[in-house]
Amino acid sequence: MSSLPTIQRMMVEQFDLKIESLTPDATLESLGLDSLSVIEFMFNLEDELKIKLPDERVEIKTLQDVTDLVDRIVAEQAA
Repeated sequence: MSSLPTIQRMMVEQFDLKIESLTPDATLESLGLDSLSVIEFMFNLEDELKIKLPDERVEIKTLQDVTDLVDRIVAEQAA
């Protein structure tokens, strides 16, 4: 199951973005998110999804990158 719908919903709520702009290939930069906003969002994702994201830095440029990372962590932590 993809976490994309959850991520999209949270981005709409947190950043007041339009759902139509939250396509998988949308870059976080094009959505107006700076590095601090992305970090805050990732902490919120951890809380919402009850997951622990890796401490090492991961390259995240697009919404699909966020989705892939979250889906991988959810799968790893469920195993």
